[in-house]
Amino acid sequence: MFTPPASLEELLARCQALAGLTLGQIAAQAQLHVPANLKKDKGWVGQLLEHVLGASAGSKAEPDFPQLGVELKTLPIDRNGKPLESTYVCVAPLTGVAGQQWHESWVCKKLQKVLWLPVLAERQIPLPDRMAGSAFLWQPDPRQQQALQQDWEELMELISLGGIHNIKGATGKVLQLRPKAANSKALTDAIGADGEPIRTLPRGFYLKASFTASLLQQQFALPLSEF
Repeated sequence: MFTPPASLEELLARCQALAGLTLGQIAAQAQLHVPANLKKDKGWVGQLLEHVLGASAGSKAEPDFPQLGVELKTLPIDRNGKPLESTYVCVAPLTGVAGQQWHESWVCKKLQKVLWLPVLAERQIPLPDRMAGSAFLWQPDPRQQQALQQDWEELMELISLGGIHNIKGATGKVLQLRPKAANSKALTDAIGADGEPIRTLPRGFYLKASFTASLLQQQFALPLSEF
């Protein structure tokens, strides 16, 4: 068991020690098995890195490193530093959402201090050969905070007014709402168009790839990407 880091400096030093290592090498150091693929182990990469870095939150509703207030997000990228997919943030509440404020939301709290850990993860690279990159700490600047808040407020208003089925992946500039369920039978309560209770797939908040690309550009001076 890897102990939680005592300080931000210790956490960043642990990340620096991982940079350039393959997932196979990291797993070997931790004496963990590497699955054949991610079809049945979709969250394995994040879990591996959480484990070796000493994240202690588990499934609790708190940052991955609660003593430091830091959330860890792995970011699959290609050889050009381009994100390969959107980034899951948290489950979206679909009932009892009236009156919720952005600064009280779990999305806002999750994204106040994020440790991004890029992973070279092109599909053709075997899982053990995928490589950890240089991690960096990010806190949203006022412009980013405003963009996130505007999207969240728009999405939450649609949810509260019964417009859950009108929300598409293109809704929102930097933040999107997408189904988040193991299968089509995993339904949850929501609000219908006429205010009636309905059952629908759970939804999750995701950061769009164009937004995380802009964070990488900002950090590493990659080719410009505007969100």
